[in-house]
Amino acid sequence: SISKAAEAVGTTASNLRRWIKELKQEESGVRLDAGERAELDRLRRENKQLRMEKEILKKASAFFAKEMK
Repeated sequence: SISKAAEAVGTTASNLRRWIKELKQEESGVRLDAGERAELDRLRRENKQLRMEKEILKKASAFFAKEMK
């Protein structure tokens, strides 16, 4: 049982249940580990930067196209 297993490893049953729940979430992809969370944050920042750069280039090309006429 969970109670006996928790006692065997020196923790509480509620801690063991929480660890089991977290492990199942990580295995199913619902929960991200620290490395995955850091990568997701980095990719979000990079995506934001690339969107801003794209917008700047779009405005610059429209400006220069207008100036060429």
